Amino acid sequence: MKKILIGTHNQGKFREIAYLISKKYKKISPISLKIKSPKETGKSFKANSKLKVNFFSRYVNYPVISDDSGLCIEALKNKPGIYSARLAKKHGSFLKAMKFILKKMKKIKNRKAFFVCSLSYKEKKGKVTTVEGKINGKISKTIKGKNGFGYDPFFIPLNQKITFGQMNKTKKIKMDHRFIAFKKLKKKINIWQIFYSQSYRYLILVWPSRF
Repeated sequence: MKKILIGTHNQGKFREIAYLISKKYKKISPISLKIKSPKETGKSFKANSKLKVNFFSRYVNYPVISDDSGLCIEALKNKPGIYSARLAKKHGSFLKAMKFILKKMKKIKNRKAFFVCSLSYKEKKGKVTTVEGKINGKISKTIKGKNGFGYDPFFIPLNQKITFGQMNKTKKIKMDHRFIAFKKLKKKINIWQIFYSQSYRYLILVWPSRF
């Protein structure tokens, strides 16, 4: 069986990416190989995504896919942005980070926000292919739902009435920023396989709820 390294220590990201990749591939975690994460020194999602894929590809002789993603809030000058995960680490959890953000936004009417996913893929001796997915939405006034991971429980996608955290996993995966990025990647490389009909009506996706 072919192998692919999913370059992330975030188990929520690993599960989403793993389910989007063909069953022909054995999905390897850097945790299982005892590879630490690189320092994210890039100034953009794209830069960090490329940094990660180049870093992890030094340790294996098969393809690597990595992403850098985050939440950008308009009223907070698009923060936390590339520091989304680091903000959660600073506060001790994503739940505490969301509470911190909600407190800052208590009197703010503009709640526009968007998620970004920059996805990079690299063969052992090949060039890096990078794409980006984005989904617009707004920040809920409260934390709602236990599905998904990260900041999902207080992000309401555009034209929706509930947060990602309230959505069932099938609905969420069909519209989020990572899915949008993967659709772009599909046009460039052939590792993609989601279990769906052409209309996406029969997408099947199961993983434990966690954030």
